Amino acid sequence: MTPLENYLRSTDYQPENIKLLVLDIDGTIAGQSNTLSNPVKEVIAAVQAKGIQVAIATGRMYCSALRFHQEIGSMLPLVAYQGAWIQDPHSHKIHRHLPVSREIAQQLLEYFEQPDLRSLLSVHFYINDQLYVREITQETQSYQQRCGVTPIPVGDLRQLLDHEPTKILALCDDANLIQQLLANLRRIYNPTELYLTTSVATFLEAANTHVNKGNAVRYLAEEILGLESHNVMTIGDNFNDVEMLGYAGISVAMGDAPPEVQAIAHWVAPSVELDGAAVAMEKFLLS
Repeated sequence: MTPLENYLRSTDYQPENIKLLVLDIDGTIAGQSNTLSNPVKEVIAAVQAKGIQVAIATGRMYCSALRFHQEIGSMLPLVAYQGAWIQDPHSHKIHRHLPVSREIAQQLLEYFEQPDLRSLLSVHFYINDQLYVREITQETQSYQQRCGVTPIPVGDLRQLLDHEPTKILALCDDANLIQQLLANLRRIYNPTELYLTTSVATFLEAANTHVNKGNAVRYLAEEILGLESHNVMTIGDNFNDVEMLGYAGISVAMGDAPPEVQAIAHWVAPSVELDGAAVAMEKFLLS
């Protein structure tokens, strides 16, 4: 008997117990094409036809994630910015906005602006669902193309510090440098001060200490829908999905996920390019 089968036998898991499915976007339901494949869309529709609600939880900006939310026909609030921004696209109500404090935002900016780092990093400030940058770099252009947002270059980002950013992102094409910065910042800030994660290997993300997808999914499930964790299934592919994978009654990591992320999940699906999310939904919710 596999570890998954042992787990399912040791819990009260039944497909009909799952009432909420939460999906990451990049690397989970959208691969290199930056679109949803027909198999993924068809399986999501079949899941919804069974009465299971489907939500999106992403590190993307709200405005960037909205087209995916609309394409799957979700009736739930959209979880954006790793959970720092939760908004209902139908009523436009913002259920939750947890920004980074001005003090920590200034400290992070000063850290990223060090002479030995400044030329290596593209720093993104997100304020009121708009993207502000020092200048348009190659990394920013690639981000703009994939996310469909228009960055606003302002030169000195310090002039924005009268606002509290929803999220701060440092981009670099050197994944090793990103890992080094993540380790350094985790020595400076403990988890009660700042949430730090990577959504892809070249994206270092900083958010309010109360922000992570696990807390956001818990909010959707328990506060909005009156469910419990065993009623929830989550699918993700990277370190920013760890908390929601740990929360859910059934969690699935994509085949492209780092080994540490796969180890947390109950099951590992095929890769995003093989429509692994659709395979997982078929296995756990439609079989």
